[in-house]
Amino acid sequence: MVGPLGIGVVGAGNISGEYLETLSRMPNVRPLQVATRNPEHARAAVAQFPGARATSLTELYASDELDLVLNLTTPEAHLEVSLAAIAAGKHVYGEKPLAMTTAEARSILAAASAQGVRVGCAPDTVLGTGIQTARVCVDKGEIGTPIAASAFMTTPGHERWHPDPEFYYRPGGGPILDMGPYYLTALVLILGPVRRVTGLSVTPRRTRTIGSGPRAGTTFPVDVATHVTGVLEHEGGALSTLMMSFDVWQSTLPKIEVYGTEGTLSVPDPNSFTGDVRVSHDGDSAWRTLPVLGGYAGGARGIGIADMAYAIATDGAHRASADLAYHVLDVMESLLAATESGTARRVDSGFRRPEAVPANAQPEIPQPEIPQPR
Repeated sequence: MVGPLGIGVVGAGNISGEYLETLSRMPNVRPLQVATRNPEHARAAVAQFPGARATSLTELYASDELDLVLNLTTPEAHLEVSLAAIAAGKHVYGEKPLAMTTAEARSILAAASAQGVRVGCAPDTVLGTGIQTARVCVDKGEIGTPIAASAFMTTPGHERWHPDPEFYYRPGGGPILDMGPYYLTALVLILGPVRRVTGLSVTPRRTRTIGSGPRAGTTFPVDVATHVTGVLEHEGGALSTLMMSFDVWQSTLPKIEVYGTEGTLSVPDPNSFTGDVRVSHDGDSAWRTLPVLGGYAGGARGIGIADMAYAIATDGAHRASADLAYHVLDVMESLLAATESGTARRVDSGFRRPEAVPANAQPEIPQPEIPQPR
């Protein structure tokens, strides 16, 4: 393939505007259609992006101008939309998580393999300069051999700001499946796959109340664990301590830190594309901020699709891959199972770490080869 990849978007929620803005400025992708069960939402989403138009789901799946479907639906619809797109012969890139369960995810991957199409999945924040610089730093031995890491995500709950927050508190949501992909994807890219997990969880509040929007004051039930603590054993031997919570009002905990035999690395928020990466060694009186060592410059949500488009065009490997997303989902599912059973769980899946993103990289459109005169 030479030229921009035609993109059809299914789902027009809060995050769709960020994706459309990014895709509209990337040279190797072109958002062309947006469809959702509510046509008004689709029309509102495309109003600020010339060249994209609102269509029906049936028209979008059948369209010959589209090469890839971007699945921005809520988690319970990920399976249905992904399978429909794959059946239509389209590549798929989805919001996290890949599916609600590993069983659902395996059906998506099997269908894609049978059709000969690719699957990609968020988060692509890990392709930005923050996490990529941290990865390169560890790979170069800046802190020696990694021994351990910590990752903390704390918030009092999304119902305080989201107008329709119920899906965060149903199966497929909760702090692990909602925010865990950012932190776990960063951890496994930096430290490698996870082979065993254990943990505990609590659900201190059985109801939540919407705090903003037209439904403010509405109370709804909580069906998932909202505070989860876990320990992850990476294949290389490092141990990561994880805390994901919708029950913490305020905290000064770091986002991610990596501890090595020769120093400590402070990693920026994995929900962002940028941020300072800092290092401290024995004898240092203060943190030292590292220069940018890798990552897509100016990355924003959707850069993973541009990376995938380049890989499709060059028959290479895309970085926000289905194997990576499946492993992260497997870790999350195994951790939640461990919190229920009170025992450690093995994680049988794995993935091959993609190549690091070079510093200040930008996705490009491969140019056709020009025959040279003999």
